[in-house]
Amino acid sequence: MIPKVIPDIENVTQTAYPITPATIEKSGTAPIEKITPYKTIAQNKYSLTNTLKTQDAKRDLIFALDPVSFAAHVVDFDLDTWQVRALRSPAKRQIFNCTRQAGKSTTAAIKALHRAIYFPRSLVLLVSPSLRQSSELFRKVTDLTDHLPTSPRLTEDNRLSLTMQNGSRIVSLPGKEETIRGYSGASLIIEDEASRVPDDLYRAVRPMLAVSRGQLILMSTPFGKRGHFHDEWTNEEPAWERIMIPASACPRITPEFLEEERRSMGDWWYRQEYECQFVQTVDTVFDYEMVMSAVSDEVKPLFAGVEK
Repeated sequence: MIPKVIPDIENVTQTAYPITPATIEKSGTAPIEKITPYKTIAQNKYSLTNTLKTQDAKRDLIFALDPVSFAAHVVDFDLDTWQVRALRSPAKRQIFNCTRQAGKSTTAAIKALHRAIYFPRSLVLLVSPSLRQSSELFRKVTDLTDHLPTSPRLTEDNRLSLTMQNGSRIVSLPGKEETIRGYSGASLIIEDEASRVPDDLYRAVRPMLAVSRGQLILMSTPFGKRGHFHDEWTNEEPAWERIMIPASACPRITPEFLEEERRSMGDWWYRQEYECQFVQTVDTVFDYEMVMSAVSDEVKPLFAGVEK
């Protein structure tokens, strides 16, 4: 069982997440003068410069620099240990290979809301296999917004996107490559149900981070040994932070329920949905390991370099 964690607001700067120039630079956080305090966004009457010595400003600065404190004390959300790690991580590339109901969508929604509130003119894109699924993730963001003590002022608010007064936008996108092109400068891209997102859609969103150097998060349960979610999880690219949470590590899922699911679903589905394992697809003639063992960099392709 993973214990619940709520950080101490007074000690977070000295312990779990020390706020120093080096920490800020490493985490990719904007310079302090470019961070908008929560109450400035929400109520438009606080100035970080003029109230830096006040307790409110101190707490605002902590919330801006530490998404965990923001989640625990502003959103009032209880966090699992893995969520603390995921929210505080400075990694630009993250993969959440998590069981159903582990809280990965909520973790991503907290990241999206925190980014939009504290970093003006941020563009957060939510990508899923379908527009309906993207809108569900977007609804998690708006539900969190409703839990804030004072909601941010919005200049646009509809079923699929919102725009804050600070210029930040959160947009849910359809699941088709040809309909999402045109966005650029994304601060954060969250791909939900990534194992089922088409590879061409994944390749279409990555260039949106080229200039902004924003963060990319893939989250899903496995769906066979195929696709970019499997490839990014299994390759040895060091840029990716990989987090796996099987059902046995989720405190909200009981062993009795899992045993019932194992009997009902069968081994192939259960191992993927609850144990986070990439299982060979049932209709495959040659399994993944056999195909990969037949590939060699030492053999020159037969048709390489042939001119027409």
